[in-house]
Amino acid sequence: MPDFIPTADSDFNTWQQNFVTYANGNLAALGLVAADMTAITAGTTAWSTAYSTHVTAQAAAVSAREAKDGARRTYEQALRVLIARLQASPTVTDARRAAMNITVRSKDRTPSSAPTTRPVVSVDTSQRLRHVIQFMDEATPTKRARPAGVMGVEVWVKLGDAPPADAAECQFLALDSATPYLAEYPGAQAGKKAHYLLRWASTRGEKGPWSEVTSATIVG
Repeated sequence: MPDFIPTADSDFNTWQQNFVTYANGNLAALGLVAADMTAITAGTTAWSTAYSTHVTAQAAAVSAREAKDGARRTYEQALRVLIARLQASPTVTDARRAAMNITVRSKDRTPSSAPTTRPVVSVDTSQRLRHVIQFMDEATPTKRARPAGVMGVEVWVKLGDAPPADAAECQFLALDSATPYLAEYPGAQAGKKAHYLLRWASTRGEKGPWSEVTSATIVG
């Protein structure tokens, strides 16, 4: 026989509030006196305090995790942009790359050429003030792998009603090495349209052709 006390804490909390309120309001009809509710009153007080503390701690943990994840994403992007510059610099030796624990390219490989294919872009707008930007290569649209010799994808954006006529109207967002890229916006930009242009960047810093413009509304 199923237990009448709910298992989930939130359901239990609602259930016990109703039970205590009804019992206290109908003592005589239930054949009870106030003294019969002493243990119940102590229990509901202890439970309410502990449950409230638990809910607050959970909310704080979620907030802390989101803050940590956001800080890491921003930090990683800054690291990738700077490291891309260092990798392309003729003055940075392999010994210095090794000292920084960044990729040391093999001297035996054939130098990569400029990318010739374009990213295929889609945007998930299901999260508030966030766009999850998926990108695949047009030559392999069902795979997540980058084209050979490609370091990552450049993500550019224009905010406004009209899509950009060309990339000169866009601002650089990030150099991302793996799909998806998460674009986050402040509340003041809710309701605006974001128009994205992406292109591949090779390990030698050479750029490929631009993707088609992909537009999405920033959901508030």
